[in-house]
Amino acid sequence: MKKKLVVLGSGFGAFSCLKEINTDLYDVKIVSPRNHFLFTCLLPSTTVGTIEFRSIIEPIRNIKHAEYIQAFCRKIDQSACMVFCEDADTHRLFELSYDILVISVGEVTNSYNIEGVKEYSYFLREVAEARKIRTKVIDCFENASLPDLSEAEKKNYLRFVVCGGGPTGVEFAAELHDFIEEDVRKIYPGLEEFIEVILIEAGDKLLNSFDAKLSEYTLKIFNRQKINVRINSYITKVTESEIFVNDGSHFNYGLLVWAAGNTGTELIRESTLEKNTRHKLKINHYLKVQGTQNVYGLGDCSEIPDEPFPATAQTAQRQGKYLGKSLNKIASGKEIKPFKYKDLGMLAYIGSHKALANTSQYKMSGFTTWIFWRSVYITKLVSFKNKVLVLFDWFKTFVFGRDVSNF
Repeated sequence: MKKKLVVLGSGFGAFSCLKEINTDLYDVKIVSPRNHFLFTCLLPSTTVGTIEFRSIIEPIRNIKHAEYIQAFCRKIDQSACMVFCEDADTHRLFELSYDILVISVGEVTNSYNIEGVKEYSYFLREVAEARKIRTKVIDCFENASLPDLSEAEKKNYLRFVVCGGGPTGVEFAAELHDFIEEDVRKIYPGLEEFIEVILIEAGDKLLNSFDAKLSEYTLKIFNRQKINVRINSYITKVTESEIFVNDGSHFNYGLLVWAAGNTGTELIRESTLEKNTRHKLKINHYLKVQGTQNVYGLGDCSEIPDEPFPATAQTAQRQGKYLGKSLNKIASGKEIKPFKYKDLGMLAYIGSHKALANTSQYKMSGFTTWIFWRSVYITKLVSFKNKVLVLFDWFKTFVFGRDVSNF
């Protein structure tokens, strides 16, 4: 009789694991409120129309011989080997038993309990959030085009603020800059002089996980692009129309995108499974949650205490691939080896057809690196369909520009 394998999540870790699992050995159930895999590395590109949303998603139901259930997992009962779930639409409660549980639920955006952040800022983790940002960006330009507005009113509509100088914040600011330079000047003539892009970072440099020289290069490029970078600054309060900063300054804004860090999900926070102070599951070198025999953790929601890996898509993808193959070996009675992580480096787009590559051997930047950045992501997309769609989107944007239709 096949063992019951329940996988929580549909991100890089879960999807990579599911692609490797032999469904002749396991009865597989996937529980996630999101019925698709999302290639989040290119999500910032969708916020301004460089890439279309559907080009970077892959339906979970395309995974053969596995049962998908669109639901939230609300509680894990380790002793009874049960998960308690809530249907994402009707909110009906139900439970599932498991022999093996894989937890790959990622993290959620951290608002740091700052007043107004949840109510008035936009996050960038899901397609729905990217769609809201895209709509808001276009609305800001349309509102600023209304007749009889003062210069101050136009500036307020066209002040775009990004909180967080990590890869997500930097890449969104870069994509927004490209949109302004390549499309806004043609579509909304006369508005460019009122536009301001502000990037606020609490640390002392951008892209803290990158080499210092690459961080300095990014700052130089952003200054050239007239992106107002405020280092060693943080937001203390947000209202519907104003942002307050730690230095006592405050200003009006049209859009605030919050990319200032992540924290554990409610499921992990309230779980009785072993976790650290940052609400990550403690796992061993076989990715098994400490203190359990049949529960595994993947990606951002977990961490090996003595060997923390970067919380990146690359880490989750490689862990998922390892675990899928290991579970097949376990079911076949074969011995498995511990997970070994080799950092292949990080990439980031910084606008104006320039990118960064931060590897153990090379630190690269510029136009050639941008070609490399695009090439890598094309190869990493999970299906041939995605590869074709993204290539077509890039070509379409180059030839016709970005679409600013609101629908």
